[in-house]
Amino acid sequence: MSNTETFSNWENLVKKQLKTEDIYTLLKKENLEGIEVKPFYHSVEKQLPNLPKIEESTHLVALYQENLEDDVFAFLLNENVESLVEKTIFINNKDLAEHISPQDEDQYFSLIDVFDETNAEINDQLVKELLAKDFKRNICVDVSLHQNAGAAIFQQLGIALAKTKELVELYGAEILSKIIFRLAVGGNYFFEMAKIRAFKLVFNQFSKEYDLDDIPYIFAETSLRNKSVSDNENNLIRSTLELASAMIGGADAVYSNNYLINQSTENSQEISFKQQIVLAYESIINVFEDASNGSYYIEDLTQQIAEKSWRYFVETEEKGGYLTLLKQGYIQKEIYTHAIEEQKWVAEGKIKLIGVNLYPKLDVKKSIDDLYNEKEIKAVRWAEMYE
Repeated sequence: MSNTETFSNWENLVKKQLKTEDIYTLLKKENLEGIEVKPFYHSVEKQLPNLPKIEESTHLVALYQENLEDDVFAFLLNENVESLVEKTIFINNKDLAEHISPQDEDQYFSLIDVFDETNAEINDQLVKELLAKDFKRNICVDVSLHQNAGAAIFQQLGIALAKTKELVELYGAEILSKIIFRLAVGGNYFFEMAKIRAFKLVFNQFSKEYDLDDIPYIFAETSLRNKSVSDNENNLIRSTLELASAMIGGADAVYSNNYLINQSTENSQEISFKQQIVLAYESIINVFEDASNGSYYIEDLTQQIAEKSWRYFVETEEKGGYLTLLKQGYIQKEIYTHAIEEQKWVAEGKIKLIGVNLYPKLDVKKSIDDLYNEKEIKAVRWAEMYE
């Protein structure tokens, strides 16, 4: 059976079940990204080639803890640790990035954004100090802040390109191979998967403007925007899906922010890292080059997001560039406008956060001793504790 026949059969079946010819009005799913989402996909306008990543296997990054040294190969460092050997190290502290001396047996990456978003300028001295270091990737372009502030996906990627353009204008196109992009991955599972893929497309297109054929190095971390202080378990579920999006999308490194908001413990740090371990070792999604390639839905999302992101980048450049618009307050207003719309959707329940705006957490009404008896084998439902 051809795809066309399958699509026609699907349409007829849905019309019968919904008892209407106008099925697309009922099945239309809104989103704040301005992306057209179809209820059924049977083809894609243009099949994309495999979108490669730089690392053969996605780095699983843990916040440094001494007890993890033997089992973890990639660490996020906020302070200097001299005992590390043959590790991949992501430096997350400005002073440390400026003063650390890389060891030959390790590979170093700087996650310090060289942009001063408050004063709308690039820290030129920091850039020069970092470029003088023997790091695998010296310069970080951070748009995780923008995601957590409420920027749309196409805004995040357009801003990433606009920030990159500012760097190229100051330091030349050779800096492209020294950049690491820090992205935050939100809860819109397939959209976030497509976001990472789309960034590979637009960055590659950008590099071709300088007669290069580069792909970006992507460090993806879980978002803080959709997490809750009082729903730790839900935070774990959300961040696990975000990590899966990042790995399937083809990130070169992933990091899970602590699921305990404002009350991090050594145990919660270890659990946050082990989310990655479960995904990588039980589903092996960190080793594929482009796991979602060939999915009509993901392919379509990828191309739509890439087009909107490139358009936003071009418009930013036409208006004067990222730093100019930042000084004018234009970028801030753009993000604010989208963030407010997102927040309205949360208030209206269009964006659902279990335990926050939907199904509030219930009080415990029965203790474990009430439910279980060591002398009796009986069925117990988890929910009975709350009933």
